[in-house]
Amino acid sequence: MTALLRYIKKRVNFKFNFIRKSFGNTPFKLLDVGAGNNSASRIHSLFPNCEYYGLDMVRDYNNTDADFAVMKEFYEIDLTLLDYSKIPDNYFDGIWMAHVIEHLHNGDAVVQNLLKKLKPGGYFYIEYPGSKSLKLPSMKGTLNFYDDKTHVRLYSVKELREVYLAGNCTVLSSGIRRNWYYIIFTPFRAISSLVRKGYVEGNVFWDILGFAEYLWVRKN
Repeated sequence: MTALLRYIKKRVNFKFNFIRKSFGNTPFKLLDVGAGNNSASRIHSLFPNCEYYGLDMVRDYNNTDADFAVMKEFYEIDLTLLDYSKIPDNYFDGIWMAHVIEHLHNGDAVVQNLLKKLKPGGYFYIEYPGSKSLKLPSMKGTLNFYDDKTHVRLYSVKELREVYLAGNCTVLSSGIRRNWYYIIFTPFRAISSLVRKGYVEGNVFWDILGFAEYLWVRKN
């Protein structure tokens, strides 16, 4: 991967951009909650100083041997059981949790317990469908909250802010996810989706319509 392409990818992808903001080029230990879709390989290629730890309910959610090769460890855990004894406390520099909490009926308790695994001074990034997603039209690939039948609970910035504040964290940034790169290139992304998959995916419109919310916090 060329230096220019790596530079662009670190800024275009919302999740990667907050990794860049949090750690730059310094070494860091990252717990990726919901480690699927080749996330390990993608993150490691952009952030070679990342010591990557994956966590998911199953190992084989679009992960390959190449993904496991760059993982320091993989935790196969049902988050809803709230038993994270396998994971060391005060260990990680960052915990990333993108589009996981909406699948959990007790996501607030999950976040509260995961904070114990974060070092003081560490960063936590979370992203999930917000209340706007309830009013959006239904599309294949998820545009309305209920398009995904595995979604069980809606969360809000206000609710999660209280969880983080109770966990001795400072909220650095929060609100509706607006990725201006994605918004500007919406027409091209729609055409690309149509060519590749035969239909336009709902997630093409997430940023322009305000589907998702996020919080980026630091543990005090």
